[in-house]
Amino acid sequence: MDAAEPGEPASDAGELRMHDPRVIDSRGRLIDVDGTDEEQVAGAVEVLNALFRWRRAEQRVSEASARYMRLSATDMRAVRYLIVAADAGTTVTARDIAEHLGISSASTTKLLDRMEAGGHIRRQPHPSDRRALAIVVTDATRVAAERTIGREHARRFRLAADLGPDERAAVIGFLDSLSRTAEDEWGEG
Repeated sequence: MDAAEPGEPASDAGELRMHDPRVIDSRGRLIDVDGTDEEQVAGAVEVLNALFRWRRAEQRVSEASARYMRLSATDMRAVRYLIVAADAGTTVTARDIAEHLGISSASTTKLLDRMEAGGHIRRQPHPSDRRALAIVVTDATRVAAERTIGREHARRFRLAADLGPDERAAVIGFLDSLSRTAEDEWGEG
């Protein structure tokens, strides 16, 4: 088993090897690295390892925030949406949340009931539609979200802002290309 990289948990060291085509595809059935410069292969593996470390860090932050606030990932998406809408002066209804999250009205009702019972949201009269209720995030939940996910986002923004124009273009191009990988082809045989 390989030693862990600096700042990487020892438990991840073995998983990092799983990004190396010389390990996971040693027969070259999926990735042909013959004729590829060793430095290029090693560099590509390091990029994938960095993505793996980022995904793990992101997962740890999300899980820690969810434990701290006692909210699921969907609940957290709703909280972020409510905070952004409130900051923009937009009134949010249950229908808006359902559309934003892509869930049914029944699921939205359950989500809102759970979040209200947990003290994360309030339902209050809509300012302009007597038939609707406005959904607002509580002050305590806003503060908790800003202390956790908000603070992390601020750190990430600072890192992105510190990139030079060429670095930003390279990162954006790579991540956009990565986002376009065709998972929809998995079902084709």
